[in-house]
Order: sequence, then structure tokens, then C-alpha cells
Amino acid sequence: MSDAIKVLLAEDQGMMRGALSLLLNLEDDIEVVAQVAAGDEIVAVALRARPDVALLDIELPGRSGLDAAAELRERLPGCKVLILTTFGRPGYLRRAMEAGASGFLVKDGPVEDLAAAIRRVLAGHRVIDPALAAAALSTGPSPLTPREQDVLNAAADGATVADIAARVHLSESTVRNHLSAAIGKTGTRNRMEAVRTARHNGWL
Repeated sequence: MSDAIKVLLAEDQGMMRGALSLLLNLEDDIEVVAQVAAGDEIVAVALRARPDVALLDIELPGRSGLDAAAELRERLPGCKVLILTTFGRPGYLRRAMEAGASGFLVKDGPVEDLAAAIRRVLAGHRVIDPALAAAALSTGPSPLTPREQDVLNAAADGATVADIAARVHLSESTVRNHLSAAIGKTGTRNRMEAVRTARHNGWL
């Protein structure tokens, strides 16, 4: 299979990773050459295995697939990135495209579609779930600033303003200002609703 499409698979759920690898290896022209369970392993393993396509989940231990995709674009530009996720969120799609991903699919599709997507991105095409593309256009880009995103992430576990301030190295009054701005921009009533809305849209 020396001329097969070499694929790196990043998926933290062992059963899902094993099933995807097994199904993809059944394709005559695809070979899974590396598997990782954590986001912070992706780049190092990719540099060793030199895959043609990196198939990445987004929410991974250690590091998100989106962050790894951006580094892969810099360090292994010949490797195409295809995001495969459970979470079809419009903001995730935008962030994936900004990170240099060539495709974005959700996991509930048939494996035949995934194999076809791998072939298409390697041929230079962009492959995006059509329903998600429409949702991304209607939702628009994230209205949150990077600092507002940091503050909402720090608030996600119900932390107090003082705790948040310590985590993000800002004064309590500045944290309150950022929380207020984020609540206003997300059209919500409090910080926890703002966190839920931002996560639902893939802005965090």
C-alpha cells in the first residue's frame, strides 16, 4: 500500500478511534498510519508519520484539534486537515477554516462519505457539511473579543469574580466589565447563560 493515502487519526474515545481506523483501512487506497488520543500528541506524531491527511477531533485532552491544525499548517504544510467532530457548531467551523482545515464533517455520517472526503481534500478540494455551512453563515463570526473569551472560559465552572480575576490576571473590575460585555453580546441574562450560548455557537 505504498501509494495509499496516509492518514493520522486523532480521537480520544478508544472505541470510536478503533472503529474508524478499522473501517478506513478497509478502503483500498487509504491506510491509517498513526493514531493519537490527545491533542498535544498530534504534531509530534504527524512529523514522524508524515501523513497526507490528518483527521482530527476538536475536543481532545491536552490541546484542541483546532490549535493543532493551525500548527500543522505551519510545520507540515503538505498535510491536509479534515476536522471530524460530534459538535457541529458554527463557530467551530469558522475557527477550523481560519486554522487552515480543508474540511469539516460531523461524526453521524456514513464512513463512505468520510473516505470520499479524505480523497477530496487530498485532491485540493474543500469539504464542509452543508447544513453546518448554512448555520455558520446565518450565525456570523464570534462577537467576543479574545479577553471576553478568556473570562467566560474561566467563569465556566461557576467561579467567583475574584477567582476569575486571579486566573486571567486582571482586576476584578475589569473582569466585571468583560463579563457584562459578553452577556450583552450573547443576548443572555447572566454569565452562565453567556457561557452556554458561546459554547453552543462554538465561540469558546
